[in-house]
Amino acid sequence: MAIVCVYQYMLILPTNKVENDAEAYAQKVAMNLGDSDITSPQAKAARIAYLDSMSSEEVFKIPLFKSYTYEELKRQQLALGLDLKGGMSVVLQVDLKEFLVALSNESKDPTFLEAMENADKAMISAQSDYVTLFGQEFKKIAGEKRLSSIFSRNPGLRDQINLETSDAEVLSILRTSASETVDLTFKRLKDRIDKLGVVQPNISLDAARDLILVELPGIDNPERARSFLQSAAKLEFWDVYRVSDQGILNGFIEADRRLKRLQSGDTTDLDSTAAPQIQYDTLYTAVLDSLGNPTGDTTTEVVETPILDDPFTDRGPLLQVFDLNSATSQGGTAFPLAVMGVADDNKRNLVDQYLAMPEIKRLFPQDAFFRWGQKPYKDLEGNSSGRYELYALRKKRGTDKPPLAGDHVIRATSQPDPVTQDVAVSLSLDNQGARTWGEITTRAAQDNNREIAILLDDEVVSAPRVNEPILNGDSRISGDFSIQEGKDLANILQIGKLPASTKILHDTVIGPSLGKDNINRSLLSLLVGFVLVIIFMLFYYGGAGIVSIIALLANLFFIFGALASYGTVLTLPGFAGIILTIGMAVDANVIIYERVR
Repeated sequence: MAIVCVYQYMLILPTNKVENDAEAYAQKVAMNLGDSDITSPQAKAARIAYLDSMSSEEVFKIPLFKSYTYEELKRQQLALGLDLKGGMSVVLQVDLKEFLVALSNESKDPTFLEAMENADKAMISAQSDYVTLFGQEFKKIAGEKRLSSIFSRNPGLRDQINLETSDAEVLSILRTSASETVDLTFKRLKDRIDKLGVVQPNISLDAARDLILVELPGIDNPERARSFLQSAAKLEFWDVYRVSDQGILNGFIEADRRLKRLQSGDTTDLDSTAAPQIQYDTLYTAVLDSLGNPTGDTTTEVVETPILDDPFTDRGPLLQVFDLNSATSQGGTAFPLAVMGVADDNKRNLVDQYLAMPEIKRLFPQDAFFRWGQKPYKDLEGNSSGRYELYALRKKRGTDKPPLAGDHVIRATSQPDPVTQDVAVSLSLDNQGARTWGEITTRAAQDNNREIAILLDDEVVSAPRVNEPILNGDSRISGDFSIQEGKDLANILQIGKLPASTKILHDTVIGPSLGKDNINRSLLSLLVGFVLVIIFMLFYYGGAGIVSIIALLANLFFIFGALASYGTVLTLPGFAGIILTIGMAVDANVIIYERVR
């Protein structure tokens, strides 16, 4: 027992050294920026970045026994709860709306959609699960319509639901399936949180309301935690259109013109392109003889030339907020061919609204749909531009599913490139995924080395150009990741996609200052009590008191060492229990000594 405790205490020193180095680095960064405040956002970001970079680095080694990374050392420390260390408390709602839509086989039934919307509103204050609320709302507005008419269309449910199945039976089937989905979401989210690097997180499921309660002690990057908890990890690979493909560039230009006409109130004949203005030119041609010599006579010809407007000189509503990827004076395009154009972050929703209008949507190929890049693109100096790239993806005929999805990923790892130090996530696919990936990359390579878009949760992470077919089932995702972001993405993809998406209902961030204050008060009470006990034992029992004090110190030594070795989370009530333990130990000594006397 003593050896185990000494071993646990020995691991504290290298851990503290790394954290002290992180504090020093953050202080240095803050000073370079002209700010000496270690709590400034820049200093905090620098500290987090330093610790992230050290998480997988070997920082302590016991010869002939074991070596430790910083992350492994942190897991060996005595963990402190939210009330002592600060951190984050999150309540997640498992979103079953998309789940029901999928079970209905993407039903567009107005009653079904309205019932789900009403259930969403009722969910805010209700104490029931989503399926129950959906059933109640559907009953209010359905009239003679039955749930079986909606869910019997799903081929996977036809053996359970037919047109004669009652609403109660349908709801029972839906609730059973929903419970399984919530449970699996909870388990995968729990596995995912274990990869977050938080020591002893507390995760619980409120199945009655489809809620997941998460406590993350000591988390110092709330944004990372929010992203980690809400990411559905829906990985998809899509074929892309290029801005140079037939009809794409003209589609955007014509869309801008039509929007301009709509804005001016001209809604006539929107399905046809406006006829261009005509310029009439007279051409004079000299008449030549048989030898090619001028005869002195001329012929005249009136030529009609259409006057084409330059879309970039008088921009309409679309091109005022969206910069089209067009040719540059140096040749080529401003962005890769797979990029349609760029827009500011606060203009993306407006661009989406324009492109979703029926009058505009029909200007583009029927199998095309648009998605934005995950992060702002960087300028030539490597700085974030604050603007996002838009991609046009291509559906496969007859289906809305991607050619390849993340379900086929069997292994995901992340590490910096040894030459460029750029972080990328490497993927290995199963046999079926490898075959599909080989077909996709072969087709792209043969089509003038076309790009393939890699999407995560409906955002384009990267769109690499395929130079040659990839037949071994391996792939890489590069997207300007930090070391920690790459590691998080690899962990998320390794665990797999959540069966249902989650959304944060509310979260509470408890600052470290509050936890530090609680620790200081607890330590002060422990110290004061211990000093008073020492004084009393020495004054009243003399030499025997010294023995009891040594026993008390040994007791504390073993208590904290054992707690650390078992991975226990120490909370404020736990501190109170330790103080009570000291009091009881002294009380036992007093009773023994009094009996001896």
